[in-house]
Amino acid sequence: MSSGPDAEPYPPATTPEELDHLAQVIKDWAIGNGFAVRTPPTMIPPEADPATITAVPAPVTLFPTAFPRQAFLQGQKAQKAYNELVIDGDDFVRDLWAVHETVKSEGYTQPLSLGLFRSDYMVHEDKSSVPPTAQAKQVEFNTIAASFGGLSVHASKLHNFLAKSEYPLLRDSLAQGVLDLPANDTIEGLAGGIEAAYHAYGVSELGHTKCVIFLVQGDERNVFDQRHLEYQISKSSPTMSVFRLAFNDIIKHTSISEGPKRQLLYALPWNQNKVFEVAVVYMRGGYGPDDYPTQQTWDARRHIERSHAIKCPTVLTQVAGIKKVQQVLATPRPSSEPSILSQFIKDDTGSAVALWNTFTNIYPMDTSAVGLEARKKALDPEQCVDYVLKPQREGGGNNIYGSAIPRFLKTVPEIHWNSYILMELIKPPAENNFILRNGNIEHGRVISELGIYGTCLWNQTTGEIIRNERAGWLLRTKGEESQEGGVAAGYGCMDSVSLT
Repeated sequence: MSSGPDAEPYPPATTPEELDHLAQVIKDWAIGNGFAVRTPPTMIPPEADPATITAVPAPVTLFPTAFPRQAFLQGQKAQKAYNELVIDGDDFVRDLWAVHETVKSEGYTQPLSLGLFRSDYMVHEDKSSVPPTAQAKQVEFNTIAASFGGLSVHASKLHNFLAKSEYPLLRDSLAQGVLDLPANDTIEGLAGGIEAAYHAYGVSELGHTKCVIFLVQGDERNVFDQRHLEYQISKSSPTMSVFRLAFNDIIKHTSISEGPKRQLLYALPWNQNKVFEVAVVYMRGGYGPDDYPTQQTWDARRHIERSHAIKCPTVLTQVAGIKKVQQVLATPRPSSEPSILSQFIKDDTGSAVALWNTFTNIYPMDTSAVGLEARKKALDPEQCVDYVLKPQREGGGNNIYGSAIPRFLKTVPEIHWNSYILMELIKPPAENNFILRNGNIEHGRVISELGIYGTCLWNQTTGEIIRNERAGWLLRTKGEESQEGGVAAGYGCMDSVSLT
């Protein structure tokens, strides 16, 4: 698809009848292929669906969104370097660290650690060159519950299906092959990381069958996204058993053996006589304070952490994903001093260059000289509009944008400001598209966020990297005026890439 001045408008002009037809095709394809989420309570109240049997198509664009090839490839290139960059406030981070300190005092028994990561980018137009060049600038790096890998593949499959069967039939048709739709192998890539950890765990010394546990939130709506990974793992030969366990039920259904290795054992809730040894715990819950409402839930996290199961992630890896770590690594240093990043990846290597090219300006909000300058920017009514204030949280809906920053800071005791970072807003160019959400079509200017997945299996004791692979990609799209991008949180939608 051409993007030059003489290029045809994209998406093509469509009639109301064509839009209605596309919407119906997408709704049927989505349910028929598991491109769905549990029905939100705003559509069907829980009392009307007590058995939770209903689902709706995942929100998605009607057309794949145009995305610069250069920025897409840049994000791909940097991912393996980001995988290696897993390094050894606020109350939540403090409590996570306390779990690590407690287990460390007892002694870890499992040196292997698994990461299923996602690095998120937005396109930044560098206008210092002629013509302007598109650059991928990092929004954040996710080390826990890096979601939508399963649905991202199905968004790509959906748009590929439409490109072959429906777009050529439009009044302003798009011929087959005119869109450059890259392959997406995220499901196989993420499942491959879990399978590698499962085999690296070794044979059960207690004589049990091994298994993988997906730790999930009890009221999870994004269940099908996770199921696609489970189904892929179940295709392995020999078969690997995969079970879902609600975060609140960890203590109820698992126990730790009395031996020195502290193997984690899982008894089937419906057959207590059937006991598995847990080789891998993949956490899709436990990433935010809402998952730890009581001391019992913190005890459960410590229970998992002190076991011999390979964790994805460990507490240390989860802490490595906090925004403060991102800020410390991305903060420039005077040319006469080495950067913090150089302590992990040498400044003059290709990996370091790939990382620096994705960094945007991020500042601490502490009382250092740089932090005090950032506080001035955050409180200034004119300067603050170019920034976003971020807490140490995963998921959508937590950030404070632009003119709202000074007001917000006045509600937070100044002693807590240092748990935030101030990040320069990335302002990507907007594209046109349609979004199908809960049966309704929205049309307008949209901006997109590219996620690049990676898997890494390493030995935390020796530093040996056993596996380091890219694992597919994700595109999330939202209205140009929306400030949050979380699909599950109701801000964004699923999408795929049409390279330009």
